[in-house]
Amino acid sequence: MISKRVGIVESIVDQSNGLDDIRVSLNGEIQRAYNYTKMTGKINVGDEVVLNTTAVELSLGTGGYHFVIANLNNLESNLTEGGHIMKLRYTPFQVKVDSVEEQESVYHEKIDKFESLENMPVVVGTLHSMLTPFVASYKKNNPNKKLVYIMTDGAALPIYLSKNVDTLKSKGLIDNTITIGNAFGGDYECINIYTALITAKEILNADCVFVSMGPGIAGTGTKYGFTGIEQGPILDAIKKLNGNPIAIPRISFADKRDRHVGISHHSITVFKDIVNVGVNIPITNYEEEKLKLIKTQIENNNLDENHIIRFINNNSTKEDLDYFGLKVRSMGRNYDQDKEFFDAASSAAYYVMEVCDGSRRKDY
Repeated sequence: MISKRVGIVESIVDQSNGLDDIRVSLNGEIQRAYNYTKMTGKINVGDEVVLNTTAVELSLGTGGYHFVIANLNNLESNLTEGGHIMKLRYTPFQVKVDSVEEQESVYHEKIDKFESLENMPVVVGTLHSMLTPFVASYKKNNPNKKLVYIMTDGAALPIYLSKNVDTLKSKGLIDNTITIGNAFGGDYECINIYTALITAKEILNADCVFVSMGPGIAGTGTKYGFTGIEQGPILDAIKKLNGNPIAIPRISFADKRDRHVGISHHSITVFKDIVNVGVNIPITNYEEEKLKLIKTQIENNNLDENHIIRFINNNSTKEDLDYFGLKVRSMGRNYDQDKEFFDAASSAAYYVMEVCDGSRRKDY
């Protein structure tokens, strides 16, 4: 059973595409809540709202907010036109989307006649916080190339929750977004990763694609019990469609948990036990002792036997972020506190530029 409470809207702090950041009076306290306008309608100060308070009561970090279930002052709404594919299926919140694949879609024939991604570079991350440093480095050096973001349903389902996406799109750094599975709200909706990749190439003419879940990731401390394991099947799909699969390793020297130091056990699990094809794994040339640990992890897990490991010189991540006025944070840490994590995502962009575009610098 979820936890539900009734609160009063005290203020609307921010409104962006599909998301209201509001403050509600709840049990005599002012607390933060989110309202998805395309699901639960318009909110006004003074409205009485039913809230899902489960995450806050569980003291969750990512996703630890109240969410509006219904506005008691604006209960009814009308169905929008177009589309019949359902997301959040068979739940009280199921939503109708106009999916690219469906028979009535103007894109249906292009999807049906697809043959190959023709080695299109597709970069796959695990955490949503990898998106911004990758985009900053790629677009600073390739302002005229088309970059498409595919958001999976491994974490947050509405893309509206992502302030990163909202910021990057407003700055013109992401050209289009696609949401797949039960994730929704992208510029284009697709049923699965295969049709999303086809859409990126055949309909959007992408030069490069970035794939990751939205904000939030679930982990249990077990080998297979984390949502980032989706990276493996996604890399397999890219290869199956004749694309160029590029994997961002999760790397940190700031995480206090031993299993996440250097290359995270999550990434090692994906690269060693989950993905079924050989993929490209860019590794930043970190300082000597840190790089020594990473190379030992690669050797001990035979990652270089099944995959192409590329060591990339990259000291530009912070400069690229600052160029666009972008801030990053992951697991509560900013760039200066966990630079190796963000450098790993940025280096994937430099890998695309150096290797996939034929202008590779010397590898080490």
